[in-house]
Amino acid sequence: MLLLLLFAILTGVSSLIYTRYLVGILKNEERKKVELWAEATRLVALPDSSHTGFLSSIIENNTSVPVLLTDEVDNIIDSKNFEEGRMKDPEYLNLQLQKIKKKNKPIIIDLGNGHSNLIYYKDSIILTQLNYYPWVQIGIIILFILIAYLAFSSAKKADDNQVWVSMSKETAHQLGTPTSSLAGWVEILQHKYPEITLTREISRDVERLEKITERFSRIGAEPALNNYNVVLIISHTIDYLKTRTSSKVRFIAEYDASAKIFLSLNAALFEWVIENITKNAIDAMEGQGEIRYRISDTGKVILIDISDTGKGIPKNSFKKIFNPGYSTKQRGWGLGLSLAKRIIEEFHKGHIYVRHSEMGKGSCIRIVMNKDPR
Repeated sequence: MLLLLLFAILTGVSSLIYTRYLVGILKNEERKKVELWAEATRLVALPDSSHTGFLSSIIENNTSVPVLLTDEVDNIIDSKNFEEGRMKDPEYLNLQLQKIKKKNKPIIIDLGNGHSNLIYYKDSIILTQLNYYPWVQIGIIILFILIAYLAFSSAKKADDNQVWVSMSKETAHQLGTPTSSLAGWVEILQHKYPEITLTREISRDVERLEKITERFSRIGAEPALNNYNVVLIISHTIDYLKTRTSSKVRFIAEYDASAKIFLSLNAALFEWVIENITKNAIDAMEGQGEIRYRISDTGKVILIDISDTGKGIPKNSFKKIFNPGYSTKQRGWGLGLSLAKRIIEEFHKGHIYVRHSEMGKGSCIRIVMNKDPR
């Protein structure tokens, strides 16, 4: 990619230098042409000229260089090769004269007896276009580099995604056997020792492992969406995390747990989102504080707010925290919130963002879910 960029820069610079060289040559040729035109005009004006026909043909053959013929005080006498239909407009011609004066020196026609005319000219259309040509070419080269870069990045991203998908499926396959074995042993324990309450919690952990295995196995495939009560999903996730988190963390559900709000969801993935946001909140609070959950129905969308009393997020990181690899922890890959964003926005057509945050006081992550994701 670097070699391609260097080649493009070299090509652009070379084109610019060579075009400038050609422009210089053409500019000199055009001035000579105008000088010849001026001399022919002077000779035609002489009363005893014997080559009037030939001189007139020189004047008429100038079909590309715009010229203005003026007297000594810049009164316009004649014009040629300007915009068709406006060469009889004095205001237009005077405006052109002022512009030309700033670019090219006039050619003086000595008429004798102390009288003279002046010829002002500007670059021809061909010369003007040639001036812009290298910039157009550089623009095309930059566009080509950009397209090539995007194509290269997309191909690399696709390859990387394929690697991750393969690794995820292999992880799911490897987890499948011991998880199934654990499920069997837990069932035996529950059957033989029903009085031991601990087996219920072990059973829930095994169920969680089965869900994790299912999540990994489905990476790369379009998730199936069904109608679920989002209140029930959030409540179950909170209950599960509560028993596996320090007692110094308080989970506060600020919603009606008996409410029924149905959304088109993939339950396993949506649980993953709530779990990831909660775990990030626990890390931000360093294992001590309050996490509040609010669910609001606006009629068109469902708002889910998860607030914590952690250390807060800097304003310039509100979007960065959802980028893959972004993490303030020494351990971890920084994929939790990135996955949450992808699950909510790509699979469920919702939106997730930092609603507000204050350093040293805490943050609030908001999930916006459409009632009809279609």
